[in-house]
Amino acid sequence: MFRLNKYIILCLTFLGLSGCNDFLDETPVTSISVDYIFATQGGLEVGVNALYNRMRYYNFPGGEGGPLRENAFFYVAHDLGMTRTWHKPYGPGHTPTGFGDFKWSNAYQIIDRASAIITGAWNLEMESGARNQILAEVKIIRAELYFDLLRMYDNILLDTIAVNPDNAFETQEFVPASPEAIYGVINSDLSFAVEHLEWSVPYGRYGQGVARHLKGKVAMWQGNWTEAATQFDAIVENGTHQLLTNVSQIFGQELNHAEAMFVYQRDQDLGSTAGGTGDNTAGGRGTWIGSMFNNRDYEMSGAQIIQSIEYGGQALGWSYPNNYLQSLYDQENDLRYSNYYYPMKKYVNNPAHPNFGQEAVYDDNYRRHHFSLKKFHDIEKGLLTNDSWKDIVYYRFAETLLLGAEAHMNLGGSSDATALKYINMIRRRAYGVDINTPNASIDFTTITLDTYLEESARELAFEKNRWFLLKRLGLLVERQNMHYTFGSSSIDEVPDPMAPHMVRLPIPQSQIDLMGTFPQNEGYF
Repeated sequence: MFRLNKYIILCLTFLGLSGCNDFLDETPVTSISVDYIFATQGGLEVGVNALYNRMRYYNFPGGEGGPLRENAFFYVAHDLGMTRTWHKPYGPGHTPTGFGDFKWSNAYQIIDRASAIITGAWNLEMESGARNQILAEVKIIRAELYFDLLRMYDNILLDTIAVNPDNAFETQEFVPASPEAIYGVINSDLSFAVEHLEWSVPYGRYGQGVARHLKGKVAMWQGNWTEAATQFDAIVENGTHQLLTNVSQIFGQELNHAEAMFVYQRDQDLGSTAGGTGDNTAGGRGTWIGSMFNNRDYEMSGAQIIQSIEYGGQALGWSYPNNYLQSLYDQENDLRYSNYYYPMKKYVNNPAHPNFGQEAVYDDNYRRHHFSLKKFHDIEKGLLTNDSWKDIVYYRFAETLLLGAEAHMNLGGSSDATALKYINMIRRRAYGVDINTPNASIDFTTITLDTYLEESARELAFEKNRWFLLKRLGLLVERQNMHYTFGSSSIDEVPDPMAPHMVRLPIPQSQIDLMGTFPQNEGYF
């Protein structure tokens, strides 16, 4: 098997990397020679920007189809989700040929190009500070992707040598790497990033906070609670990243704030709606992720509701937060319930309806009425489109505090006080009181795995972390089988359990066919 076929990389250029992130005035990658990209400092910087674009596509692709389906899986396929239609996360399509190869193949394409930039930066004569900045940002991306792949598939390839004209046609045996070897690369890359990145960085770029946040997460997967606590504590103590006091601002239109540690940017003026290629532009392509988790209330019987910005405009209603998640909230007092989700009580807003201004009469049809997610709410989204060009928070300080609480909880002893301090900061903010002042009616006095998981659910639901958290804790199958459901109304909503082997994804058969020697994960055929 030739190296060239390894990740379906069919050329040595930045395949599909045709724009620059941060909306910089750079020449598009497609109009620049490969020699320029890897042989000049400016070219390497263009390459870094292009990687940010590809990461946006990898995590938040525009439009619908396989890329959206594979990403939506991690939002709903656990104890907090339910699905109405379009895809069943653990249904007949959860196979090596049905799940798709988007996550696997795109991760390895980006890793290969990241490794090429790393090699180019070391080989090029340039000022050390500029080199280290390039290397640090790219190393975070490579570490993040290897961490993703390891958590998704368990058995993965490890190769930090980029495809180039000299090695493209070398033969290679494809075998799963040991977790120790993979973690070695991840930790080395993240340590470099921690050392060389600043805390305060331009909007939409990786900084030291993200590097430490990821390093802490990686340590938790290795059971190294001391290292995890050290990384999370450093973020808290530095003070660059902080909780916002106003819950309504966390996912608002303006995301350049202290709680958002990293944000994926979109811009309609610099973007494109031209199919999948639109994601390669500087502005990206409009994403449907928010419409996925919002119902079509405007389809309720009697034309009671017309499309409005208040209720999210046009929607899809393919998957939702489930009844279990809803039950975890103090619905009267927890500000997250009224800010992270659309109201269950809606009012007739059609001026031509005789009940205008009164509470709507709801259909028992989940497409039209269901508990819906508001974290992706976009007040600028067109009423008649699912495309949203709003920026999206990907890493935020609230998760740092919750993971820090878990790390200190596992250390025990004097660390219990820090665990309670971190989780109670989250709780106090949710109830609108000062986060640094003890409050007997709100604060936890003890922290257990159950209280931690419930608070994490209330704060971080549908932020692409729950599936991985439960897998790390060995609880994914148990809790998914307890709470996940499938159905289109209260009459036909039923449990939809996952099989134990599904804690790791099927390795795409298309990739195994290319590699020839790589084994499929156990349980898949």
